[in-house]
Amino acid sequence: MSSVGFSNRGLQRPLWPAALGAVWVVSVCAGSAVLLGYENRPGLAADPPAQWPVESRLERAAGQATLVMLLHPGCPCSRASIEELDRLMAASRGRATVHVLFFKPRGFPDDWEKTDLWQRAAAIPGVRVTRDDDAVEAGLFRAATSGQVVLYDARGALVFSGGITPSRGHSGDSDGRRAILAALTAGDASSGTRTRVYGCSLREPDANAGTSWADHAS
Repeated sequence: MSSVGFSNRGLQRPLWPAALGAVWVVSVCAGSAVLLGYENRPGLAADPPAQWPVESRLERAAGQATLVMLLHPGCPCSRASIEELDRLMAASRGRATVHVLFFKPRGFPDDWEKTDLWQRAAAIPGVRVTRDDDAVEAGLFRAATSGQVVLYDARGALVFSGGITPSRGHSGDSDGRRAILAALTAGDASSGTRTRVYGCSLREPDANAGTSWADHAS
């Protein structure tokens, strides 16, 4: 009888590593699901005016479309947006005046906004990089999320609003980039396309604070 009991205990011992392995697999899967959910969770989309805001100080070239990208200088997700803008500029071949605006809160030190994202955007040929003090311009375009893009045609009518990345922090083909290219190269601007935008909160000193434009609007 004692030998049988010893045999049973020996058979039970291998179950512990298996149980620990199962817990590890579940933990990894749960972590992956959380990460995947974060990457695919869009930010708050803008609700820009249907016509170019006359209060804007941004230059519009006569007879040409105008594209505006709004960024938070500390948003890591926006690196992908800048990479996609670079590809978009190369493909569109100067068919739009392009402005990239970087949020700078009131009272923050000079050059606070001039991060590596600023330098990367400024290196793209044809892009005009501007500081957006206290998100005044962002307010005119009703933008809430870093990476938000708006495109207005030569007459000042809204053609596109949204993001140009497929998910948060990932570059690659996206509905947004395709829609803008179609509007600029083929004149296909009839649909007024809107896409999801992936990025951090635009108007927070902390890029991950997650407060919406509406919370700050006066």
